[in-house]
Amino acid sequence: MAGPSPHKPRRKAKRAGGNGLSNLPVIMEREALVRVPSFPLAAFLWPARSSVSQWELLPLILMAVGLFRWAAGLWGYSGFKKPPIFGDYEAQRHWMEITTNLPFSQWYFHDLEWWGLDYPPLTAYHSWICGKIGSLIDPAWFALHDSRGSHDPTLKIFMRATVLISEYLIYIPAAIVFVRRFSRLSGVPTWTSSVALVAILMQPATILIDHVHFQYNTVMLGFVLASMSSMLAGRNLWAAFFFVMALGFKQMALYYAFSVFAYLLGVCVFPRINISRFFGIALVTVVSFAILLLPIVAGTMSNASRGITAHPDGAHPPLPLFSDLAKYLNTEAFYYPVVEQLVQMIHRVFPFARGLFEDKVANFWCALNVLIKLRKYPSELLQKGALVATLAAILPPNLILFLRPNRLLLPLAFAATAWGFFLFSYQVHEKSVLLPLMPMTLLLAGKQGLGKDTRAWVGFANILGCWTMYPLLQRVDLRVPYTVLTLLWAYLLGLPPTSLNAYFQDGSSIWSQWATAFIHGFFYLTMAFWHVLDMFVMAPKDKPDLWVVANVGVGAVGFSLCYLWCLGSLVIESEILPTSLTGKKTKAKTQ
Repeated sequence: MAGPSPHKPRRKAKRAGGNGLSNLPVIMEREALVRVPSFPLAAFLWPARSSVSQWELLPLILMAVGLFRWAAGLWGYSGFKKPPIFGDYEAQRHWMEITTNLPFSQWYFHDLEWWGLDYPPLTAYHSWICGKIGSLIDPAWFALHDSRGSHDPTLKIFMRATVLISEYLIYIPAAIVFVRRFSRLSGVPTWTSSVALVAILMQPATILIDHVHFQYNTVMLGFVLASMSSMLAGRNLWAAFFFVMALGFKQMALYYAFSVFAYLLGVCVFPRINISRFFGIALVTVVSFAILLLPIVAGTMSNASRGITAHPDGAHPPLPLFSDLAKYLNTEAFYYPVVEQLVQMIHRVFPFARGLFEDKVANFWCALNVLIKLRKYPSELLQKGALVATLAAILPPNLILFLRPNRLLLPLAFAATAWGFFLFSYQVHEKSVLLPLMPMTLLLAGKQGLGKDTRAWVGFANILGCWTMYPLLQRVDLRVPYTVLTLLWAYLLGLPPTSLNAYFQDGSSIWSQWATAFIHGFFYLTMAFWHVLDMFVMAPKDKPDLWVVANVGVGAVGFSLCYLWCLGSLVIESEILPTSLTGKKTKAKTQ
């Protein structure tokens, strides 16, 4: 039976007569006979509820979400007119500068003090493509050294366009395909899945970070979505390929790696061991990594054959991961430049020397640091502690996914795993909250997704996520887009602080509903009160970061609840425990 649509039915559906719609499911007819929509987003799309094709509504969705993205981009960006180092915008522009002006072998070595390249090769290739196109328009935008800190208004338009086009080429198509497949598997009708798609694409945190603050996170998230969508379709080889591409764009995709591994291994073991499938997935993974590294390796070898070194100034760069590398390898051998390049790349991509966390982020370690100053402990001890805590958090959801490789469990498992990484792993940034928010928001497209309970928790996680990023956005004067996009999304989905529509529904435990409403209400009131304090009350001189620290503490507790909700929902939906413990009726598994 299909999950409930985001509206209230008035009477039972009847079969259509001679109007040409007799082949539609009963659920579609029921959608045409409802009384009122349950929340504003459903009301906006109300006229399309009897549409027989997704293509009637999809162009409108694509235009609307694109309009909001471009309008958000009219605001400033990270580091705008804030010398000497500026911000993420300058980092992305600088990578276009070095990839278009320097040989392959120098990309990961060039002037590391000024936004040195510290992302995997696919980011570098993407920067090269964007830089080459931009140089055709105005070579001054990416002139080596001379273009640093450029705030050319036309360059800003170009950079904003690269984010939008990259998203429309990768993330948005992947989201559309995933939502269609996931909704179909969950028995959700087309119109309801379209409402969910709008909610997913209007997710405020993603727009604020990529289209306002400025980054390309949606490229990585798009590859992850393509991998998940391939799993839904049973195309496991494509799933492996797309996930390698996600890792190749941003190392943060490792937040999902355990879930990808658990699911793909699970489908190779259950219901019976399939050795050929296992080796096929392994082979595709290895080949995909080889393809990813091929341009860097080939370029480095070509540069070395022409006498172009990775460090033309003559100074040999330090290699912290392998300080004694030269003692064991022949530095004159043909392979040495490649080994040196790969070691430097690993060192740049995984900067363990930076510490347990960067800046103030709403995770366990930063919150604990308020009570116990962690910086006094050895870095090795903190790394081991983070590893143990992270494994303890991510093993339960992935053990469930391995034992129950059910396609419908993917968003919950990915979300619980990503929350575990965000809360307990090493070197977490505020913007990393996008990773658990993405799969959790995908739950809107599933069964009961637009029902009140799921909508309340997904909305709570997203609004809390935006709130914890407010100090980051405030530093670059982005209060207005933060306020508009967050409140708009809350309004569209009938969420606090604009509405209490997402709470109290028929058919659920009254105690559960009151508990959810009380917990969420406490956090929403706390967030509102915090904004009042931050706006009107000056922090004490001896504690200038008091409000930011309070933001971290509240956010860490709220995110922990999101992790527990995702894990608990996964346990219930997987039916891995006896039904007497979960209270859930047994149903057929979908593999």
